[in-house]
Amino acid sequence: MLPSLPRIGRRRALQGAAALLAVCGLLLWWLLPPRTPSPEGRITFSTGVPTGVYQRYGTLLEEALRQHLPKVGVTLRTSEGSQQNLRRVARGEADFTVATADAVAKYQRDGSEGAGGLRGCARLYDDYVQLVVPTNSAIRAVGDLRDKRVAVGQEGSGVRLVSNRLLAAAGLDPERDVKPVSIGIDTMPGRLEEGGIDAFFWSGGLPTSAVRDLSRRMPVRLVPLGPELVEALQKPGDTTRYYRSAVMPADAYAHVSNKAAVPTVAVANLLVTRDRTDAVLTERFTQTVIASRDRIGRQVHAAQLVDLRTAIYTDPLPLHEGAARYYRSVKP
Repeated sequence: MLPSLPRIGRRRALQGAAALLAVCGLLLWWLLPPRTPSPEGRITFSTGVPTGVYQRYGTLLEEALRQHLPKVGVTLRTSEGSQQNLRRVARGEADFTVATADAVAKYQRDGSEGAGGLRGCARLYDDYVQLVVPTNSAIRAVGDLRDKRVAVGQEGSGVRLVSNRLLAAAGLDPERDVKPVSIGIDTMPGRLEEGGIDAFFWSGGLPTSAVRDLSRRMPVRLVPLGPELVEALQKPGDTTRYYRSAVMPADAYAHVSNKAAVPTVAVANLLVTRDRTDAVLTERFTQTVIASRDRIGRQVHAAQLVDLRTAIYTDPLPLHEGAARYYRSVKP
């Protein structure tokens, strides 16, 4: 039998063993971190009009979520656009959505229902404002839309917001100086073909399939929206500071009459949720958005521009806790 250790020796041995166990425990935790249970349940994603980029993006994202979050069922719900999307999320009628930064800022400024609870997950891609007319049209600038029948987007859309602001920037009253037609991109091309409207505004990623398909059926032209309009839009301290000058590349639409790049106005799209959305779900949702960029981008070209380095900048919305956790986990 081994001789018994003195009392002090036994105490030191026990302390040493406890310290060793603690170190081993920490080492195992570091090597084999506890797995967070995969989120489960159902969520609603509010998209946009049926033939718009939001809807196509949502459809492809749903497929990615099915792989990354197999226990989460996703319901896609079409909408009129950004403004309606924000109301749905703020009211708890949808869990996630996409909306333009200018629409978010307006929603906040107006003190709309639930505005304080909105949170950002990612900055996605930019929308480009497109003013489409028949090739033989006399319309060469926004100011030429006076007395014309102009499709300006549906009431709850981001298109309506920016088209009204562009008309005002060109010195036109959106209600009195033009004949506004409240329809979306699912209807605009057909109405232009029929001669029911003279022009339409659209704000979306490049290329927008409805505009591309229209350009293959009839000769159309994109009206330049130059820097002077952006300057008129950008009032200090106003929600219009989210607009910037941009250029639509000459190859954005192969069949439009423009043979060169077209100046326009761009605004960022944000992935939006609310503060009450589960943090783990939001983290995994954001991860899926970033991870699926290339696959979705093969069909929705605008999605190729989702960039991990800029996705974190969701101004004017604060980042959701779960999204921030994801970005910290991938920080170089």
